[in-house]
Amino acid sequence: MRVIFIRHGRTAGNEQQRYVGRTDEELSCAGAEEIRKNSAEGIYPPADIVWTSPMKRCLQTAELIYPKIRARRDEELRECDFGLFEYRNHVEMADDPYYQAWIDSGGKLPFPGGEDGEEFRRRSCGAFLRITEECGEEETTAFVVHGGTIMSVLEKFEEPSFGFYGRQVKNGCGFVCEFDRREKKLKVLRKIGSDTGNAGEKKEEKYD
Repeated sequence: MRVIFIRHGRTAGNEQQRYVGRTDEELSCAGAEEIRKNSAEGIYPPADIVWTSPMKRCLQTAELIYPKIRARRDEELRECDFGLFEYRNHVEMADDPYYQAWIDSGGKLPFPGGEDGEEFRRRSCGAFLRITEECGEEETTAFVVHGGTIMSVLEKFEEPSFGFYGRQVKNGCGFVCEFDRREKKLKVLRKIGSDTGNAGEKKEEKYD
């Protein structure tokens, strides 16, 4: 079956390089305009079904890209709760020992006061499997979600796997994939947008 992953458009927090998890902010004016421009240029493939996180930034992005399809929301597709790091950026946390310890761990430590990264990945992958099991084999399903959600699913099901940080994706970009439900394997067919991270390339460790 064909699966499309699209990361939501930019928010004010994204533009300031903040960790935007449970914060339910809308797209920025520039972020919404960028999605409209991309849509007008036809970079987003058509879909039969659209699933989103319940967060405003995903719902707004889905509506701009697929205005004729009513998006279906799933709570388990929401972004990670970053706890003490929520809505802060690396500059503000430069002297924070909790942040430095998290960076030194390669992003493997739980977010202090927030969600455990492994649990977040299991949640994201579980939601993806549950949703795709309900979809028809001939239907194209679009997931308009968060960067961390996309990274989690690709890390788990893409073969070969490029790791969690190997499939970072910028706002408004994504991937077109083929998913074998029986084998539970994903194959990336092409990228959406020119700013999508290259497989295997490790960048600054961010989610949303």
